[in-house]
Amino acid sequence: MTVSWIVTGLGIIVSLLGYYLTPGAWGYGILGFGLAHVLLGILDMFRAPARSR
Repeated sequence: MTVSWIVTGLGIIVSLLGYYLTPGAWGYGILGFGLAHVLLGILDMFRAPARSR
């Protein structure tokens, strides 16, 4: 669960960085990369732990 929060938090930071760079192509790429990490971090929170499988 801690790793999911770290991935989500870093995704938010990267998304904000990309948001401030958005007029250029690099900004949109960085924004999408950060949003993907936010989504993956949130989805990982709903996954069952490996020990319970």
